[in-house]
Amino acid sequence: MNKKLLKLAQRRERLVSEAETQRMKLVQTVDTLRPALAMADKGLAAIRYIKAHPLLMAGSGAVLMKVLRPSRIGKWFGRGLFAWQMVRKLQNKFL
Repeated sequence: MNKKLLKLAQRRERLVSEAETQRMKLVQTVDTLRPALAMADKGLAAIRYIKAHPLLMAGSGAVLMKVLRPSRIGKWFGRGLFAWQMVRKLQNKFL
C-alpha cells in the first residue's frame, strides 16, 4: 500500500507542477492581449451606450448640421451615414 501512496503522491506533485506552469503561460498570454481586449471592451461599451440613447445621437447630428456650414454638410452627412451603417453592422454581428 505504501508503494501505491508514494506513486499517487509523486503523480500529484507532477500534476501540480504542470498546472502551475500552465497558469504562468496563461498569465503571459493574457498580458499580451490585455490592451487589445481593453480597447474592444470600450468599443462595445460605446455601442451599447449609443443603442441605449438613440435620441442623443440624433440630437448631436442636428447640432452638427447647425454648426457646420451648408457646404460641409454633404461631406459630413456621407461620413455620418457610413458610421451609422458600420455601427448597425457591428450591432447585428456582436449584440
